[in-house]
Amino acid sequence: MTTPAPDQSPADSALAPPPGCPAHGLGLGADSLGAGGLRRLYGPEAEADPMGLYEKLRAEHGAVAPVLVQGDLPAWLILGHRENLDVARTPSRFSRDSRRWHAMQEGKLGVDHPLAPIAGWQPLCNFADGEEHERLRGAVTESLARFDRRGIRRYVTRFANQLVDGFAEDGRAELVTQFAEHLPMLVMTQLLGMPEEYGPRLVTAARDMIKGTETALASNDYVVAALRQLVDRKRATPGPDFASWLISHPAELADDEVMEHLRLVLIAAFETTSNLIANAVRMILTDRRFRAHLTGGHMTLPDALEQVLWDEPPFTTILGRWATGDTELAGHQIRTGDMLLLGLAAGNVDPAIRPDPTEPVLGNRSHLAFGGGPHECPGQDVGRAIADTGIDILLTRLPDLRLAVPEHELRWTSSLMSRHLVELPVEFTPRRPKRPDEETRATTVSTPVPEPVQAPAAVAAEPVQVQVPQRRRSFLDWLLRRR
Repeated sequence: MTTPAPDQSPADSALAPPPGCPAHGLGLGADSLGAGGLRRLYGPEAEADPMGLYEKLRAEHGAVAPVLVQGDLPAWLILGHRENLDVARTPSRFSRDSRRWHAMQEGKLGVDHPLAPIAGWQPLCNFADGEEHERLRGAVTESLARFDRRGIRRYVTRFANQLVDGFAEDGRAELVTQFAEHLPMLVMTQLLGMPEEYGPRLVTAARDMIKGTETALASNDYVVAALRQLVDRKRATPGPDFASWLISHPAELADDEVMEHLRLVLIAAFETTSNLIANAVRMILTDRRFRAHLTGGHMTLPDALEQVLWDEPPFTTILGRWATGDTELAGHQIRTGDMLLLGLAAGNVDPAIRPDPTEPVLGNRSHLAFGGGPHECPGQDVGRAIADTGIDILLTRLPDLRLAVPEHELRWTSSLMSRHLVELPVEFTPRRPKRPDEETRATTVSTPVPEPVQAPAAVAAEPVQVQVPQRRRSFLDWLLRRR
């Protein structure tokens, strides 16, 4: 909802990089083109301005565009909202089984390929169709459903307060690394049944794996090793956690299946929720029109999060679907074994459904941020609960929170699947951390950590002291102070 410059249309403004982003003035040159003149979805130019690239592709090809992914492997990017849903909702035509990919069958996706950790077939619901998908996904959704939503929010409250306590006295903070990235992982490690101390290393490994960097495989190995260790522990000593519920589910998942689904939930929840928190806080701090809708009562904080999911979805694209046979989509001939990428960010600004992307989309959850069809993200409500409660606590604890740098100095980095803020520096009036006698009660949590395989350092002998507030001011209080 940025006000367009005088020489920009509202649509151009919504699709352009943020002010000050290095992508401004950066055209897509020869390096962005591969075999057959197809545009690459990777590399410095494409990553500098992914939304600009999507619009170039839309202008050139319409709702579906031929592109190249890492290694110059051909694929199709779905740009239209309706076409994205068509692909997501028809697994008979577009399968999730990556073994159908002709690049896989031809040996072009070796173990050292950057996309191997996320595109290589694995025994989980994300790569299954039909009855096998129903069996695996049923175990995931039914296990997630066992969580008490109030219990999840208690975890979020505890860890959000811990994180704020870590910088409250400084008067300054960097909210991406000190808050947005750590809160989801701290909460998810608890929900999965992992020791809290795994959180920091998992944040680093998860981010690196998502980026598809040269060290993505090593990061993936670390995550897998930590989760295999967790499965072994929970088979021996189950508890009231997601890992134990997956293990005991009537679907009788094998150890590899349990581990892969833990990995899927952990990484997806981390990436989507950390990006959602950072994007939402940035928008609240920098967009006066957005904040005016909140202070005027036209938008609640959950409404604000949905608006962010429309405008800046945590995943820009999703790998992938594979054609089960020769077919046609938006006038393009798709061949058996072709890979298709769901263009979530591009579909959300499809002119066919949002002719003016600067207009608020209140109460509308038909965005593509969590995908669609039988593979729609099963943990989206957990992510919403983490973001909603975490942002509420952050802004309530720091009522005069403000951006510490000019907005045009904020920087973004992008990968094939996501785009996120590098830093979100803020400042505020220094405050003491919460104390047990200040409307809080202390809760002691002591979690034994097993001997790890390349895991974080051992935990100190002292139990971890955390605090859970009995009550807190409302998010509206923070907004009213900002007026």
